[in-house]
Amino acid sequence: MARTDVSETRVARATAGADAVMRTGAAKFLGDTWAVFTREILLVLRDPFTLIFSLLQPLIFLGLFGPLLTGAVGGFGGGAPGGGGSTAETLQWFVPGVIVMISLFGTSMSGSNLLYEMMTGSYERVLATPLDRSAILVGRALKEFAPLVVQGLLIALVCVPFGFTLYPLHLLVGLALLGLFGIGVGALSIALALAAKNREWLFWGVQQSLLFPLLILSGMMLPLEAGPAWMRTAALFNPLTYIVDAERALLAGRFDADVLWGFVAAAVTCAVGLWVGIRRTRRTV
Repeated sequence: MARTDVSETRVARATAGADAVMRTGAAKFLGDTWAVFTREILLVLRDPFTLIFSLLQPLIFLGLFGPLLTGAVGGFGGGAPGGGGSTAETLQWFVPGVIVMISLFGTSMSGSNLLYEMMTGSYERVLATPLDRSAILVGRALKEFAPLVVQGLLIALVCVPFGFTLYPLHLLVGLALLGLFGIGVGALSIALALAAKNREWLFWGVQQSLLFPLLILSGMMLPLEAGPAWMRTAALFNPLTYIVDAERALLAGRFDADVLWGFVAAAVTCAVGLWVGIRRTRRTV
């Protein structure tokens, strides 16, 4: 065999070996992510009361806040504020905001579960396993998607008898959008919990300080059109604003520019959240 042939054979073997290592690494990451995701989902299924209880607050908002909006503001489906719109129009405007609220409240609380695990020592036992550190974060963040889908579907179905128009395809796209956004927020919440280790007050202080301004400045509960100019300007820098606008467009049966900007905001939030969360998880001792 010529020297050239021998060299080519060696290069081919080295390349094949490198590909095998890469496949093994990717397969390990996916397998570890699935293992963490399964563990987290099983914890939710074993305690369904938490999932059910998290639906009470949105239902209270729908039952009590909705009639007030119908009588005092109304007409969100196209009428002018103060025009006394119908219940169906108000629900079409209000339900998307409530579904986004579920996403924000649920995913921003992800770090609280991690804080409890760190207090009991179970998280340290997870770190002692051969699981990939990045897979631990990604698996925990992906867990946020499944409850969001269930809760969003239930809220939409509950409102159908009261005049809410359901567009199944658009609703599924909206839930996928929320899932993408929720993964990012969940990862940021986990990163905050890791940074606040042994200082639970820091986690709750930062989480509560950010949660309600983001909620109000997104126009989730009340329209921002009647607000002062500084609030409308601040809302432009709030990623949640674009998520809410996209959900309202989708649940109204539209695919337009608002949906595109919503996916951009969700993708950026997801990417930043995973990047920050993975870096923080890898540094955890």
